[in-house]
Parts: sequence; structure tokens; C-alpha cells
Amino acid sequence: MFRPSFIGLIYIVVGVAIAASYDYFERLKTLRQVLSALLAIVLWPLVLLGIDLHIKK
Repeated sequence: MFRPSFIGLIYIVVGVAIAASYDYFERLKTLRQVLSALLAIVLWPLVLLGIDLHIKK
């Protein structure tokens, strides 16, 4: 079975904190906004570099 490692868990926790501080959780009404938040959590180093991960039309 899959067991998440401690490092992986810390990575996700840091991603959630950074995504929250960059307002990715402000409005999660559409699938695009939810996907943007998930991308920000997984790719949080890019968010810190200033790359906008909001999915737009």
C-alpha cells in the first residue's frame, strides 16, 4: 500500500499554507478555481517565484 512519507506530508502542508497566503482558496466555486488551488498546492515553489497558477479562460 501507499504510505506517504513525512517529507511528502510536510511538502503538502507547506503547499497548502502558501496557496492560502496567495489567496488560492478565496473562491472555490468552479472547477477551474479548485484546479488552480490544487496546482498551487502541488507546484508551490513556482508560486513563490511569482508564477500565477490561476487557470483562466
